[in-house]
Amino acid sequence: MSRDIKHNPAEKRFQWLEDGQLCVLDYELHDGVMVVTHTGVPAAVGGRGIAADLAKAAMEAAREQGWKVRPLCSYVEAWMRRQKGQYDDLLAA
Repeated sequence: MSRDIKHNPAEKRFQWLEDGQLCVLDYELHDGVMVVTHTGVPAAVGGRGIAADLAKAAMEAAREQGWKVRPLCSYVEAWMRRQKGQYDDLLAA
């Protein structure tokens, strides 16, 4: 399923509404580094690949903006490792 994840810069989050449930990836932006702090998908809509879609949308936005990424969120850190180097160029030192 392809989701049109929304970037909400005012709230510093990527978001998707699934069956009335708000799913989010929250971040902070510091000197061109997107620090991913939290990914949240309610249990009622879990297991549908939403968190992965949120992570992918965030990585694509970071690349477009020229940002580096620091994944403090354990889900996003593990997701990035599973992408076989596709986003390694985005990792902040």
